[in-house]
Order: sequence, then C-alpha cells, then structure tokens
Amino acid sequence: MKAVVSLNAGSSSIKFALFTLDDPSRPVFAAGGKIEKIGIEPVMRVRSAEGAVLVERIWTGGAGLTHADLLKDLFDWAIGHLEDREIVAIGHRVVHGGTQFAAPARVDDALLAALDKLCPLAPLHQPHNLSAIRAIQTLSPGLPQIACFDTAFHHDKPEIASRLALPRALHDQGIRRYGFHGLSYEYIAAELARTEPDLAAGRIVAAHLGNGASLCAMKDGRSVDTTMGFTALDGLMMGTRCGALDPGVVLYLQAELNMSAAEVEDLLYRKSGLLGVSGISSDMRQLSADMRPAAAEAIELFVWRAAREFGAMAASLGGLDAIVFTAGIGENHAGVRRGICERLEWLGVRIDDEANLAGIRRITRAESPVTVLVIPTDEEQMIARHIVATLGDAPTA
Repeated sequence: MKAVVSLNAGSSSIKFALFTLDDPSRPVFAAGGKIEKIGIEPVMRVRSAEGAVLVERIWTGGAGLTHADLLKDLFDWAIGHLEDREIVAIGHRVVHGGTQFAAPARVDDALLAALDKLCPLAPLHQPHNLSAIRAIQTLSPGLPQIACFDTAFHHDKPEIASRLALPRALHDQGIRRYGFHGLSYEYIAAELARTEPDLAAGRIVAAHLGNGASLCAMKDGRSVDTTMGFTALDGLMMGTRCGALDPGVVLYLQAELNMSAAEVEDLLYRKSGLLGVSGISSDMRQLSADMRPAAAEAIELFVWRAAREFGAMAASLGGLDAIVFTAGIGENHAGVRRGICERLEWLGVRIDDEANLAGIRRITRAESPVTVLVIPTDEEQMIARHIVATLGDAPTA
C-alpha cells in the first residue's frame, strides 16, 4: 500500500498532511497537522482524519532546532504511523515558479537552482520551501519530491493582466504580475466545478483571506486577474505585509529617511499590515477581541481595502455572479465577511446575517443577485493530487 505527504514550510511553521493511496486515483486524508513556533519553542500537533489527537509534542528549550531537525522527527513519525504503507513521494508548496514553471515538477538539482534565483521575489516563503526540499533530500535521498507552484494557476491569465507599466525590456526579463495562492484557488475552482457546476462557469471572485491575503477573478474555473503581482507583497492589506503601495513611498523611505533596501524589505514584509496599523498584533482574532481604537481601525482598513479590490476584480470579469470566502479569516471571521459584503451591495450582494454568523456554506439571501459562499480551502489535498498526477498514476481533477 502507498502513501504521499504534502508539506507547506513557512518561516516559523510547517503544515503537513498524510494521504493514503489505496485507490490510486483518489488520495485520502489520513492525518495532518502543524509544527509551530519554530525558532522559539517548537510544538507539533497531529490529528487523525476523524479529529482525534495523535501527537502533541513540545520541544522545551528547542529554540535552536531547525526546520531540517524537526522534519526528521516528522518523517520518523509518519513512517511509524503508516504501518504497512510506504511513502512513495512528498509534495511541497513552492510559492514562486517565475515564468518558467507553469505546472508541478519533479525536483532535481536544476530545478532547485532555478528556484533559488526566485527567493528575492518571495523572501518570507521561498527560502523555507526550498529548505524543506533539501532536508528531505538528506533524510531520504531517493524519495521523489514534487514542487507545486502557487503561481501556476495564474500562468495563463490574459497577457494584459500580467503587464506592469514599465519598459517592455523589463517585462521580457520577468518583471511582471504573477499572482499567488494558486493552489488554494485551484482547489476552490475544482470544488465549485464538483458541487456548483453552473456557478463555476460564471464570473467568480475568490477571496483567500488569511495572514497572507489576495483575491482572484475566475471565469470558467480559470484565473482572469488577481490582486498579487510581481511578489506576494502586492494587493490586499495582510497580517504583516502592506499590500499595494505607492512606489514613491519606497523612494522616500530610502532617499529621505536613509533606510537601506534590507530595512525597507523588513518594514514592508514584516512590520506593516494589521500589525503596523494597529501596533498590537497581526492576528485578526486578537484584534477583534481588543477594544482599543487602533485595533478597530486596522480591521476597518483591512475590510475597506478588500472591498475596494473586489470592485477591480469585478471590472476585470465584466460583472459578478458569485463570491467565495476561504482561508483562515475568510472561513472563520463573520465580521470581516459582513463588512466586505455590505460594501458590495452596489454589485448585488445581499448578505443573510444569520447564515453568515452560523458560518454555513451559502450566506446570501435567496433574492441576492450575487451568491456568496464560504468554502474551506485545502492546499494539501491539491498538492496530493498533483503528486499522483506527476507520478503518472491519475489525473489532478
């Protein structure tokens, strides 16, 4: 019997999921969880498909443990948990695939070298994605690894949506709008095609709202436009990222405030967004429970910026048939959903307050011209499907 593992390595966490392949065409989730607080005091929690806690471990005094150290413990656990099943491949979320990679790819030295060059375009994510791949190479040199790119879903969006208003030579060198959160949007598109085929063929804006946040305009299940661009810094306000910013601000920070490029990068990626505006936290849950005016202002700006960008996505689609909220904030924060939807009444959104508070799938009133759905995303499932397809055992959808 076979199994595959999906990995999503971040700066201070590693999300993982184990899928069995008793039916080679359909990966079945068996267990998953997260290692958090890497660099502080790592904690690993693993749950079964039924929700039972399988492992809860804290590495007291483990601030010095690296991603590679912790992946070894995770790998050892997975092998022990599988009993008579064999891990035949591991798939990784890789945030940036550049212009070259439009589909999942099997990892080799040439691929890693190409992806290393893209690290400056995704400094919060790409180095950790690649570090996890290299750690697995050391732990199990012969095990196939599949890189699944967050940019791939947007690769064939209209050419006009990929251009920046810069000299053509720079575009030809790869300075263009890519788009991210593609694994999440790909899963949402597939789920809509499975459960709401008539709606899936229409004009949809999917909102991946979490610590990282973006919107994607989709038609017939394909990306038409998205809020993130050259890097995952663009677009919506996020947990610690500023989102879309007048480039003159960067020039001013460097020329007038004498900030270095590294200091500007740190400011825009790690000290802005919800954290920067509130001065309290990047966590929407904590801000929602905080009574200070700065917390409320940060949430209001997050909602306002998102609603503003919904208008742009609707323009790219030529109208709007449905909205899908997903990811941590999108799936769980009724207040944010309501705030955005109330600002979109002009587009035909009529939210049902009771349904929204209950967190059910459809949260608009029956007479609403625009349907609003809440659909949990599953990037790990999408990675598992890509592993199987890349190994040649089954289609991805």
